[in-house]
Order: sequence, then C-alpha cells, then structure tokens
Amino acid sequence: MTEVSPILSAKDMEHAFEIRRQVFVIEQKVDPAEEYDEHENSCTHLLARHTGVPCGTARIRKTENGYKLERFAVLAQYRGKGIGAALVEGCLQRLEAGTYAYMHAQEHALPFYAKHGFEAEGERFWECDIPHFKMWKKI
Repeated sequence: MTEVSPILSAKDMEHAFEIRRQVFVIEQKVDPAEEYDEHENSCTHLLARHTGVPCGTARIRKTENGYKLERFAVLAQYRGKGIGAALVEGCLQRLEAGTYAYMHAQEHALPFYAKHGFEAEGERFWECDIPHFKMWKKI
C-alpha cells in the first residue's frame, strides 16, 4: 500500500533529500550542486511511503507558466510497485482546475508520463547530461 502526503516535518524532508541523493546523485551521477536549488523552500514537497517506508518523492512549484512538477524519484528497490504513479496523481490532485502542469521529463520516462495524460512538446534537450523533453497537461 502506498501513501503520498505533503512534507510537513524536517524529518520527512530529510527522507526526501536522501531519496533524491540515492536516485539522482548516486544512480544518475547528477552534480549535487544542480540537484538541490534555490526553489527547495518555495515548493510543495511530497513523500511517498510504501507499507510505511519512505521510498519516493516529488515536488510542485508554481511558476508563471503553470505548475512545474519536478524531482520525481523512487528508490530502485521500490520501482514497479505503482509508487511513481501515486506520486504523479498526488501532485495532480493538489493543482487548481483550469491551470497547466508541466515538467522536464527524462526521455526514458515519456511513456510513463503519457499514461497520466501528459503530452511531449518541442525538441529533446539536455539537463545534467540526461536527455529530457518538456511535457504538459491541462488540469
């Protein structure tokens, strides 16, 4: 069973940062200086727990273009259990109707986000040496 909730405590924020460190910094070799940024304190952060264990995270940032969904990360041993889908739905449930959600999705994840109604637009671009596409969805 997976539960997704907003992060309200320093301890849960530590869990989220550790999940991101494992996934982005260690697995994907992202420079920590690029992973953690000036938006950390202004975002809504979400934490996923599977059978009570913190195992996934994402964040929502309101921008002039809509809501940017970012930093989706699920620990390797919990992938394939629906946690990523629960995080996407947890994000979407918190957005205002009539607005836009968008993300910079890693290329390998395009089919996953398309299942949740996101559409790719534009050309491939690179962030942290990883190919991405912009994807969007009207809420």
